[in-house]
Amino acid sequence: MTEEGNSYEEIGEAECLDLLRSGGLGRLAVVAGGRPEIFPVNYLFDEGRVAIRTDPGTKLTAAALAKVAFEIDRVDEAERTGWSVVVRGTAYDISDSLDEVSRLMRDLPVHTWAPGDKSAWIRIEADTITGRRIRRR
Repeated sequence: MTEEGNSYEEIGEAECLDLLRSGGLGRLAVVAGGRPEIFPVNYLFDEGRVAIRTDPGTKLTAAALAKVAFEIDRVDEAERTGWSVVVRGTAYDISDSLDEVSRLMRDLPVHTWAPGDKSAWIRIEADTITGRRIRRR
């Protein structure tokens, strides 16, 4: 059932970047073992890159050197409105990388919710960033 009073609206690049800079919780989409998988992750966004702290495992292995998608959103269920921003790009395991960009990304204060050491790092280099909003007319 659609809400007749609602409309779609593309979110401009500048606003997408502002929304990503808020940090917090997002979802990382990868292909693992030939199947799509989606993982909730804590992240920060800086200079067109997404930084994610994680533990070694499926998401790190599947993301490394792969094309991935990363998504953030907010929803107001009572109003039936919300927005979503999607980053598509290439992910890298930067846990032990010595380059300056990786070192700077690992210095970002990514605070994780889930327990664990979270000593591994994923960097997503954005190819495209898009967003859309469902708004009340």
